[in-house]
Amino acid sequence: MPERLTPDICVIGAGSAGLVVAAAAAAFGVDVVLVERGAMGGECLNTGCVPSKALLAAAHHAEEIRRAEQFGIRVDRVEIDFPGVQSHVRSVIAAIAPNDSAERFTALGVRVIRQEARFRDARTLVAGDLEIRARRFVVATGSSPAVPPIKGLADTPFLTNETVFAQEECPGHLIIMGAGAVGLEMAVAHRRLGAGVTVLEAAGPLSGEDPEMTAILLDRLRGEGIEIRTGTEITNVERTEDAVRLTCRGADGPFEVSGDALLVAAGRTARTADLDLDAAGVRYGDDGIIVGANLRTSNRRIYAIGDVVAGGPRLTHAAGYQAGLVVQQILFRLPARENRRLLPRAIYTDPDLASVGLGEAEARRRHRRIQVLRWPYAENDRAIAERRTEGLIKIVTDRKGRVLGASILGAGAGEMINLWALAVARRLTVGDIRAYVAPYPTMTEIGKRAALTYYAPMTRKPLVRRIVRLLARFG
Repeated sequence: MPERLTPDICVIGAGSAGLVVAAAAAAFGVDVVLVERGAMGGECLNTGCVPSKALLAAAHHAEEIRRAEQFGIRVDRVEIDFPGVQSHVRSVIAAIAPNDSAERFTALGVRVIRQEARFRDARTLVAGDLEIRARRFVVATGSSPAVPPIKGLADTPFLTNETVFAQEECPGHLIIMGAGAVGLEMAVAHRRLGAGVTVLEAAGPLSGEDPEMTAILLDRLRGEGIEIRTGTEITNVERTEDAVRLTCRGADGPFEVSGDALLVAAGRTARTADLDLDAAGVRYGDDGIIVGANLRTSNRRIYAIGDVVAGGPRLTHAAGYQAGLVVQQILFRLPARENRRLLPRAIYTDPDLASVGLGEAEARRRHRRIQVLRWPYAENDRAIAERRTEGLIKIVTDRKGRVLGASILGAGAGEMINLWALAVARRLTVGDIRAYVAPYPTMTEIGKRAALTYYAPMTRKPLVRRIVRLLARFG
């Protein structure tokens, strides 16, 4: 007879989302079982956020050396040791891995089961020789790279985010299929590490981001030597004797692109196939598990969080946010609703592109009157000192000055968006931003300078000027 476990919570998937739930529940002394068939830490640690940012860090250091002459420092040349770069990437993963390890979670009081999981019925999960009947289940199985149904692609060796960090040689010419965040970040990393790079995108790059910001970013990347072709349909992929060749169709007609390697970065697919969700009575579609605003599935005992959720943002910090909402409901019986407007987004291309809340176009649709406040990096003293003057901040407010959203393109944008995420979450106004003091010289000052432009029209009003003159008479 199989062993039967009856924990309070069973978490399926040990990626970012699942680990947060397991750790939080265990901290309160709750009986938790965590089931994971693959590597602990999931995609973020092993093949996503962590290795990609480690690779980008190496690439940015190479670029800083190339730019050193602007600061009066001469360097003969930059030599890239690509195996050394990949060794750096692996060492970063290894340094973080203990935080996500089975040993750590076992020490926290979580029972970790390294098996594939599937539902037997609406209340029972099977994992190896174990039967698990939990009070609540949390599905956090994540996602895998989407592979488009393009002729010849399945028969051609290609890279994804799951394999690109294992390469010991930098491609001479890397072709990237997809101009989303992953595609453009990998384009920047490989270009700065010595590869020629061509990015092919069927629609528009970075859909959902501010078009003004996106246009500036793409111009910058093209200026760095990255070829970006939008509106491109790929009709065939094949491996020749010494290259990967893509046959394409664009606005100007058919064309071909050849390279040493192909990276497919065409989105993500929710991992639901092996869970037998039908047996559990859980509704799902091609895009993932269908949930309500409280992240509960069609089976009241089962929640879903992270990349496996249909239509979800598929961001690590979004997974952590969702995990917190689920813990709040399961442990404390407190209602919770997901609000995706609170989630910031950051693309670490150099310059970074980061945003939160409503963009300009959506704000105009939702509100009768808005104001868009801008300030350029080129008028920030720290940016000038560091020769990082490309980019700007855009703040969108309603007619009363409440911050609806913000976008930042420029150096450190991924760090600076934190303040604006707080502003959106706490419904702050530009008056609140005006009231805080920013240290000088910092690039964060551009946000405050943008906020102050909200008051510029007031300085030109005749009534305000008369009041100022009147008050001056009193000494």
